[in-house]
Amino acid sequence: MILYSNIYPTKSERSVQKNLLILHGFLGMSDNWKSLAVQFAENGFNVHALDLRNHGKSFQTDDFNYNLMTNDVLRYCEFHQIQKTNILGHSMGGKLAMFLATQNPDLIDKLVVADIAPKYYEPHHNEILAGLKAIDFSEKPTRSDVDEILKLHIPDFGTRQFLLKNLYWETAAQLAFRFNLKSFLNNKSAIGAALPENARLEKPTLFLRGSNSNYILDSDAPNIIKHFPNFEIVTIPNVGHWLHAENPTLFFQKTFNFLQ
Repeated sequence: MILYSNIYPTKSERSVQKNLLILHGFLGMSDNWKSLAVQFAENGFNVHALDLRNHGKSFQTDDFNYNLMTNDVLRYCEFHQIQKTNILGHSMGGKLAMFLATQNPDLIDKLVVADIAPKYYEPHHNEILAGLKAIDFSEKPTRSDVDEILKLHIPDFGTRQFLLKNLYWETAAQLAFRFNLKSFLNNKSAIGAALPENARLEKPTLFLRGSNSNYILDSDAPNIIKHFPNFEIVTIPNVGHWLHAENPTLFFQKTFNFLQ
């Protein structure tokens, strides 16, 4: 099975064109990256924004971990004859990008990791998962009903809007989420897995972090340099974990300059 993707062929007339894979975060999908993907395509990149397994329009499975997702992306690259690419990943997608790049360095030009470190993270999506689990679609709730149920667990409006983008009409009368909630509930600890101790990439690597986020701390630098000796960290001011959505202009500028 091949991952679903949105592909944006470059519109640039530059003689040198590069590939860029975009890997979304947990509970996200490729559509979240449409505006930025178009910008990259307009500036010389052939962009592939992927839906990872159990997300968006890609296939769903009971199993869910970074090794499986790494193999999914490798199959995608083989299918689309991508032999060299840049990779941009956010949060879970950033962790996947690290797994993929350290295991397959010959595939990589440059790596961009948005607001995630190589370390282990304790499961911390429990309230979100509880809110999602509380929704019974057999009762045919409206979009507003779903939002009201989520609000009991997730007070943050932005987080709820992010999740509600996953709603679609499974039938003419019933909504559903595109992601595979059952698999996420059964594999909670997989999302926070650390990069293997011996994982290492010599290629240029950019870590972007939000100044209001605690996902990448100053104290993470020694662990980062162990895995990615050719790295830099850039902090985007006045944004949190969804830095690419909160300040897309600066996010694009920093990423594009690095990839150039």
